[in-house]
Amino acid sequence: MPPPVRALAHIPGEKGWPLVGSTFTALSDPKRFFEAAGSRHGKVVRASILGETGVTLLGPEANELVLFDQQRLFSSQLGWGRFMDRVFPRGLMMMDFDEHRLQRRVLSVAFKAGPMRAYLAALDAGIAARVAEWRAAPGPMLFYPAMKRLTLDLAATSFLGVGFGPETADITAAFVDMVAATIAPIRAPLPGTQMQRGVRGRARVVDWLSRQVPIRREAGGDDLFSELCRARMDDGTLMSTRAVVDHMSFMMLAAHDTLTSSLSAFVWLLARNPDWQERLRAEIAGLGLADGAPLPFDRLEAMPLTEMAFKEALRIIPPVPALPRRALRDFTFAGYAIPAGTSVGINPLFTHHMPEIWPEPDRFDPQRFTDVAQAGRHRYAFVPFGGGAHMCLGLNFAFMQAKCFMRHLLRNVRVSVAPGHETEWKMWPIPQPKDGLPVTLQPVRDMA
Repeated sequence: MPPPVRALAHIPGEKGWPLVGSTFTALSDPKRFFEAAGSRHGKVVRASILGETGVTLLGPEANELVLFDQQRLFSSQLGWGRFMDRVFPRGLMMMDFDEHRLQRRVLSVAFKAGPMRAYLAALDAGIAARVAEWRAAPGPMLFYPAMKRLTLDLAATSFLGVGFGPETADITAAFVDMVAATIAPIRAPLPGTQMQRGVRGRARVVDWLSRQVPIRREAGGDDLFSELCRARMDDGTLMSTRAVVDHMSFMMLAAHDTLTSSLSAFVWLLARNPDWQERLRAEIAGLGLADGAPLPFDRLEAMPLTEMAFKEALRIIPPVPALPRRALRDFTFAGYAIPAGTSVGINPLFTHHMPEIWPEPDRFDPQRFTDVAQAGRHRYAFVPFGGGAHMCLGLNFAFMQAKCFMRHLLRNVRVSVAPGHETEWKMWPIPQPKDGLPVTLQPVRDMA
């Protein structure tokens, strides 16, 4: 149970508005909100957000305390629960300690080299076909919705192993409603609310995935869903249907929405930094792959500049701006005693823009991720995929898809933004550009 608000009265913080607290100001511009709060109060900030007063711990030392969690002070399940319980229950990040370790070990088989090769083949074919369409119809476009359609298609093929038809479209639309429900201001599924739409969406997803599990176990397949359907527990038994459904629901969230956000941010930053776009294009040309040839799995490591640039995009716009936990026992941080039961958050968005760690933090500079540049940096200064036991299981999948996507995109088109145009990003629940990200595509051959 959360402690009474008076138990946190000794911690400096933001008063906010009656009833809603700081919900709207924190969610509308979390970077500005926490930078201002950190400047006023230091690295421990009290705020009331989405109906509960809690604390946010700021900076890499806070990230290490919460994510590494050597003393098992924090519950991920109880932290994420108030956001996710109704729509994404029992996903991997909604588990703690021994249960989490067991389930993570079972799920990790889906991300070993063999399955990853199969996913790459499906990704490569899908991305190549879509980029060919974009190249054939150059000019202005809204990139974010186009990217969202592509990641939906890719999730359907490489994750679900199905074509993108009306039934799949309904399932992916249900996922959109589920994600929106995670930060719905009204937390009960009342008629006409975001939460009600999210709960209904989950019911559709559970029904479809549950019907598919026995089919996949019988027929097999190289997609991630089929891999999970065949995954076995330590005693040799198959995972239950409900466990497969819960894990798959959460992985679809990661595969679709977070990758849409991160790849859109990557393209946006390259469009604004054409010198780096050209450097990555040269690296891709150096792979020596013929037009139409698939990207071999063993050539992914030959794209270090692309990886550095993607990391820089993840630094500037992390796919999950904040990570919640709940304190299981009393603890102390930065001189403040924080009682058990407190909602405790850390803020990658804040850490990734600390000027004492990242000089000129808003500037796109992939050289921040050379071996030399990283040598003296706090190991929890860069946490786009979390850290510790809850480090994102699919981070290698994310880098694989980013490299595959950029290989096809930059080989075929140049991306630009209109001079002087500024895109603002809505950061919650997962970052997305408010204007749809208008860009212009031009075939590479026309730029010779």
